[in-house]
Amino acid sequence: MLAGAEIQSGLSGAWRMMAGRADGLRLLDLSADGFWNSFFAILVAAPAMALGWVMLADQVSDVQMASRGGLVVRYALRDLGTWVLPLIGFALAAKPAGLADRFVPYVVASNWGSALLVWLTLPPTILAMLAPGATDFVTLLSLLFYGASLFLGWRLTNAAIGRGPAMASAVFAAMFVASLMVLLALQALLGLSAP
Repeated sequence: MLAGAEIQSGLSGAWRMMAGRADGLRLLDLSADGFWNSFFAILVAAPAMALGWVMLADQVSDVQMASRGGLVVRYALRDLGTWVLPLIGFALAAKPAGLADRFVPYVVASNWGSALLVWLTLPPTILAMLAPGATDFVTLLSLLFYGASLFLGWRLTNAAIGRGPAMASAVFAAMFVASLMVLLALQALLGLSAP
């Protein structure tokens, strides 16, 4: 279990990078331990993600109560795979792309940044649960939050890669496409409907 100070440092560093401040990278632990510890961000994000899994499972019609738990597990597996598998792909592509030295900073920043983004995009989920009739407004709000998360994710990538906006855009686009492909593949494999 990570100490609260380490978690705060990881989240603060990622937030500074999303705010366009490359010095946020200095707050991240880029050692071997820091690399592996950054995956603790999944547990930091888990409560917020779990709310979405439960909501999605509740939306599936004619499902027995006993199988809702199974749905939640499948949503969790989908999201865990979508978080980790593209990073494995980046590990394989980093050296040929000339980014081997940026692999650890990118993964550490991405992990902590993803945890932040999960929590930052939680309001539409909560609103959907509290006001089920406000579908149009929730959809608009979700799109706004999604757009903001893409922008913040690109800024984080730009700071972590440190090779200028063109290279950051290429890495961001590749990781976005990889994540989308993994998401769709896992949904089909796990028998889940589209999000």
